[in-house]
Amino acid sequence: MCSLQRSGNIFILTLTGSGEHRFNPQLLDSIRSSLRQVRSDVESAVSTDSSSNFVLITTAEGKFFSNGYDIDWERTSMNQMILMDDKLKSVVSDLITLPMPTIAAVSGHASAAGFIFAMSHDYIVMRRDRGFLYMSELDIRRVIPQWFAVLVKSRIGSAAVRREVVLKAPKLTADKALELGIIDSAHDGAEETVAAAVRLGEDLVARKWDGHTYAGNRMELLSEVLNVIGARCSVAKL
Repeated sequence: MCSLQRSGNIFILTLTGSGEHRFNPQLLDSIRSSLRQVRSDVESAVSTDSSSNFVLITTAEGKFFSNGYDIDWERTSMNQMILMDDKLKSVVSDLITLPMPTIAAVSGHASAAGFIFAMSHDYIVMRRDRGFLYMSELDIRRVIPQWFAVLVKSRIGSAAVRREVVLKAPKLTADKALELGIIDSAHDGAEETVAAAVRLGEDLVARKWDGHTYAGNRMELLSEVLNVIGARCSVAKL
């Protein structure tokens, strides 16, 4: 499952336990519940101090950041993949419309939907001593969903790099991902990675941006993603 902690103006959402953090309805619902709590806490804080601004950091315990969809759970029913995909779309929509900057502190392997989850954040910092980013669909004989492709296109500007990531399915180390411009920084160890995310978060909080304005600009930047997942909404509804 996941836990949510707050230190000052920084929220830290952690996928807990030593497992692979594969996405099934239970885990995705837990993440959405935490994101709703973040949004509620922010709304309460802003109602008493309009200058309040925040940052969300997402990380994970153990060897994996997320190993993607729970394929074993999917096999229990024909409609399970549709359900998981819809719930992940909702999580991504929540992240895109969240009124604050978001940072993924990738502390282990992030594969397929786990990679997509990381790329749904504004910034990615990653540990270099363990873990990789991996769009595994080609290797497991699956065609990526359209909305995955739209998100990849919106987050990776180079067509050559998109081809590398999707059509060669490499297991990208932090240093290689940094070289390709997919992540923002690489760090030695899980603790160092989270610490780097916190430092980045503190820098972003110090900018004192209005959260709704920030989210509105992000929504415009990622409007194609919101449209393809059916989640386009106005800034007034944030």
